[in-house]
Amino acid sequence: MPREFSRGRRVADLIQEELARLLSTEIKDPRIGMVTINDVKVSRDLAWADVYFTMMGGDGPEAAEEELGHAAGFLRSELARALSTRTTPRLRFHYDHSIEYGDHMSRKIAEAISADKKHPGYGESDTDEGNTGKS
Repeated sequence: MPREFSRGRRVADLIQEELARLLSTEIKDPRIGMVTINDVKVSRDLAWADVYFTMMGGDGPEAAEEELGHAAGFLRSELARALSTRTTPRLRFHYDHSIEYGDHMSRKIAEAISADKKHPGYGESDTDEGNTGKS
């Protein structure tokens, strides 16, 4: 059974914290905009770290992924100073669509509820609440 807090998870958490700090203080590229690091997943051998991000502003997710990919070497070297590991994982950046998907699903649910409210008989119970079925 895996331990509750594996080494990989601890390293991923450290990378997430340090990247958030580095992106807010060191990277000043207007094409990227304001980036939030949502999650980091580290491979078992700590060779790779997949970094999932969202952003506000900038030139769009594809451009931000590309620019962050170009900055990955610099960010990795800065991470090496902060991490106390023998090797520092190589970074792969991925735009996280989960927030957009969640917003989309929330709108769909709201539309379905609104359509149900317009349906005749909305809110009526199929059973007679006063009748318990006992004589």
